[in-house]
Amino acid sequence: MKKYDVTGIGNALVDIEFKVTDQFFTDNGVEKGLMTLVDEDRQNHLMGAINHKEAKKQAGGSAANSVVAVSQFGGKSFYCFRVANDELGQFYMKDLNDSGVDIALTADSLENGVTGKCLVMVTEDSERTMNTYLGITQNFSIKDIHDSAIKDSKYLFIEGYLITSENGKAAMKHAKKLAEENDVKVALTFSDPAMVKYFREPFDEVIGASVDLLFANEEEAMLFTGKSTLAEAREEMKKVAKHFVITMGKNGAMIFDGDTFIDIEPYKTTAIDSNGAGDMFAGAFLYGITNGHSYASSGKLASMASSKIVSQFGPRLKWHEAKEILARLNP
Repeated sequence: MKKYDVTGIGNALVDIEFKVTDQFFTDNGVEKGLMTLVDEDRQNHLMGAINHKEAKKQAGGSAANSVVAVSQFGGKSFYCFRVANDELGQFYMKDLNDSGVDIALTADSLENGVTGKCLVMVTEDSERTMNTYLGITQNFSIKDIHDSAIKDSKYLFIEGYLITSENGKAAMKHAKKLAEENDVKVALTFSDPAMVKYFREPFDEVIGASVDLLFANEEEAMLFTGKSTLAEAREEMKKVAKHFVITMGKNGAMIFDGDTFIDIEPYKTTAIDSNGAGDMFAGAFLYGITNGHSYASSGKLASMASSKIVSQFGPRLKWHEAKEILARLNP
């Protein structure tokens, strides 16, 4: 019996989320709708321009959001990450612990530096724009991988954002190899279209022959496969993933269970913030398939959860909301 349903590896970023207008982007030279890596001075400039009273702060990062979701639905998760010995680093560890996620870092083990931050700017059309300063998490490496947690997990979940550095890529490859050698399934999320666009060859290195489960949205699937239609892209993805999920926003999702394609219907909602919807879908889906649910049932759970996420401000459910969604799935 494995101790963990999912062990995730990824960037540790304190998400600072706030509402802005399009004029904010014009005034501050921000490109809307993208995740942009920035230096500390640039991020400090933007920090000075926001309304801190209305900003929401919590432990984030793509894979972190997903392992928190696993925990909220009742699963057991572990997270491998790096933060600095500063106020935000202490906040990050406490927030993960409070969310039921196991970690190995302690206050005494933290290094000096600056914990990474992601400014999540949400406009009235519910689109998210992110400016990220990685800080110490850009040094995430093999030594931050906790081998024992991976070996004792049903799934390893790898965040695509790690692909941007050589040390991150090496950590991804090490973790994947370790999982495969210990009968642990491997799931990977591309995380962002920009990662696929600019790091296509490094992704090939990490994926190797295949992964057990791949998460992508429509744009990422077509960028990765080089196809112009989703029908062509999904056939091409069979060559690199034994199973995969393609999320399609308001049109639901498409799952390949290894034999057939399963269409997952969307749930009607009023979108106000898309931040974390893909992370929630992945986390809820991983919870489902590691806790006795079929691919179809797990997709339904993930669709319910992500529709709830986009209807509110922030990338997480409240604990009672997760339980209510599970109750809807199993009336």
